[in-house]
Amino acid sequence: MERMHGYSSASVALAKLSDMGYTIDYNIEFDDLLADADQFKIDYLFRYEGASDPDDESTLYGISRNSGEKGVFVAGNLSLIEGKKRDILLQLELKEREH
Repeated sequence: MERMHGYSSASVALAKLSDMGYTIDYNIEFDDLLADADQFKIDYLFRYEGASDPDDESTLYGISRNSGEKGVFVAGNLSLIEGKKRDILLQLELKEREH
């Protein structure tokens, strides 16, 4: 997993990832991630905090599947995400940290 810095905003990072072929929106197509989480990995991770409020954060994931499909998932404050989405994102992050 590559933690890239230097993009001024999540929208700029999204545009760069899109240029690199990360075109699936896993916020919408989350059922694919849910069904086969072990087939995915995080390639890129961007974290942004609000200038005046650290709770105003967002995390952008560049995610790829073993089959070559690539997409993005954008999350707000991870502590506010509940259920399977949070579990899968944490599982993917932990898997990548182990490597």
